[in-house]
Amino acid sequence: MVLKEIVSMTDGKVICGESHLNDSIEYAFASDLMSDVLTLRITNFLLITGLANIQSVRTAEMSDLKYILFARDKKITEEMIELAEENDMMIISTPYSVFKTSGILYGAGLKPVY
Repeated sequence: MVLKEIVSMTDGKVICGESHLNDSIEYAFASDLMSDVLTLRITNFLLITGLANIQSVRTAEMSDLKYILFARDKKITEEMIELAEENDMMIISTPYSVFKTSGILYGAGLKPVY
């Protein structure tokens, strides 16, 4: 699935990383527990989370993850944006809950990590 489709389906807003809009991914993982993210053995997936803080971006950095979708219109800080830009990441924000966002994307064919 192309990321610009994900943005459209979730009424998302690209916060940074617009250059990734044409990137394709097959998998997503929804979690607010960053320790769970660190256990994954896959890197090319979309992280869907409601945990909007610098630790989410740092976890993505440590996991070589490039795509984060923050749910529930969480506030994305300048510090988070700067770190994401330094690591060539895309951050998307959606007004939807993690549950609704996951359901929309799963229904559209995005695969779960497990």
